Amino acid sequence: MKRSRSLVFSLVTAVVAALGAVWVAMPAFAAGVTASFVKTADWGSGWEGKYTITNGGGSTVDGWTVAFDLPAGTTVGSYWDALLTSSGQRHTFTNRSWNGRIAPGTSVSFGFLGSGPGAPTNCQLNGTACGGGTNPTTAPPTTAPPTTAPPTTAPPTTPPPTSPPPNTGLPKHLLTGYWHNFDNPAVELRLRDVPAEYDVVAVAFAEATATPGAVTFAVDPGLSTALGGYTDADFSADVRALQSRGKKVIISVGGETGRVAVNDAASAAAFSDSVHALIQRYGFDGVDIDLENGLNPTYMAQALRSLRARVGAGLIIAMAPQTIDMQSPESSYFKLALDIRDILTVVNTQFYNSGAMLGCDRNAAYSQGTVNFIVALACIQLEAGLRPDQVGLGLPAGPGAAGGGIVAPAVVNAALDCLARGTNCGSFRPPRTYPGIRGAMTWSVNWDVTNGNTFARTVAPHLDTLP
Repeated sequence: MKRSRSLVFSLVTAVVAALGAVWVAMPAFAAGVTASFVKTADWGSGWEGKYTITNGGGSTVDGWTVAFDLPAGTTVGSYWDALLTSSGQRHTFTNRSWNGRIAPGTSVSFGFLGSGPGAPTNCQLNGTACGGGTNPTTAPPTTAPPTTAPPTTAPPTTPPPTSPPPNTGLPKHLLTGYWHNFDNPAVELRLRDVPAEYDVVAVAFAEATATPGAVTFAVDPGLSTALGGYTDADFSADVRALQSRGKKVIISVGGETGRVAVNDAASAAAFSDSVHALIQRYGFDGVDIDLENGLNPTYMAQALRSLRARVGAGLIIAMAPQTIDMQSPESSYFKLALDIRDILTVVNTQFYNSGAMLGCDRNAAYSQGTVNFIVALACIQLEAGLRPDQVGLGLPAGPGAAGGGIVAPAVVNAALDCLARGTNCGSFRPPRTYPGIRGAMTWSVNWDVTNGNTFARTVAPHLDTLP
C-alpha cells in the first residue's frame, strides 16, 4: 500500500511488430553458467517471458545481470524477481537482494510481460553471451481472444482440494481495512473510531530499524498532533476496545516506503522477535506482510513459522502483495504464500495501481478497474494452490486512495458473486466457483471514511449473503 497512492505501473501495450530472432547459444562467462529464455504464455499481441539462470559450474555465482535487445515495437511491461533498467530497446535485468547468489547445480529465474510478437536477441549474462537458450514453447494463437458473451450455463461448483483453515476466530467471509498511522489528505482517525463494518483492522505500518529484519511501531507524531494528542497508551486501549467488539487488529509490516529485509537466518530471527514483542506490547492478533520492494520467501517463511510457534494457532497471518507479485507461483511473494499455506490466513492482493494484467486463462491482458480483471487475477491464486478461504480481493476505498483501479463498491460485490456463485460475471468466467472466497480488503479505512464509508457499507452486508 502507498502513502501517496499515486504509483501506477505501466503495463502491456498492444503493438504489432515483426518477429525477432531469438538469443544466441554460446558459452557463458564461467564454464557451465547459462541464461535461457522461454515464453511461458503467448496471446498474439503480447506474451509472458521467463529467464532461468543456471549454474552448471563448480563455483558460486555472486550477482548476475542479464541484458538483451527487443525489436522495435516490442516492449517490456511488468516484471518480477529482478530489477530493470532500459535504454531504448536494450533491457538490463539484475538480481534482487535475495536471489543474486547461485550455488553450483542450482538456478534462479525472473519473469516479465512483453507486448508485440518479438523475442529477446543479443542476450548477455554478466557481459558475455547467455547460451542455453531454447525456442519459445508456446506459439501465438491462430485466432483472436474470444469476444462473444459468456456461456449461460453455470461453471462447475467443485472447489479445489481444501484443508481446514487455521483457527483464528474469524468469520467465514470478512472485510479488512487498513488504518493510517500517519497523516495525509484522508481523514485522521483514532483506532477506536474505525467503523463497525470492518472485521479485521490492519495497522499501517510497522517499520524497519537499523537491525536487519527487525521492525518497530509507535504512534506517529504527526498523527498524534492532528488528533489533538494521541499516545501509545491511547492506541493500546483502542486495540482492546476493538477486540471487545469482536474485531481483530493486526500489525502491517512495510508499505510503499517499507524497507524491511529478511534475507538470512539472523534477520528472520530478528523479525520474529520484534513482531512478537509488538504483539505482546500492543495486543495485536497477527501480522500482515505488505513488503512492496521484494522479499525472500525462504527466510520470511522461516520468520513467520517461528512467530506462529511462539504465538500459537490463533495467529492471523495476512499478506497484501501487489498484483504483479501474484502473476506466477514462481514469483517470490506467491512462493511464500504457497510455502506457508498451512498457517496462512488470507492473501489480500492489491487489485489496483497495476494497469493491465494476465488472468488465469493466460489468453489476454485484462484492464484494471473491471470485474474481469478482479476475477481473472484472483482465479490465478485459486487455481494455483491457495484455498478459497485464503484469497481476498483488495480494492481502493474511493477517490484519493489509489492512482488507478478505483471501482464502485458494486463492482467488488459483482466480482465476489462471480467467484462464489458464478453470477454477475463479465465476459470472463472462472473454471469453477469458490463459495469459500474469503472476502474483501480496502485501502483504506481512512479513505473510506473520507468518502462517506461507502465501501464498507456496501461490501460488508454483501459478504453476509455469500454461501
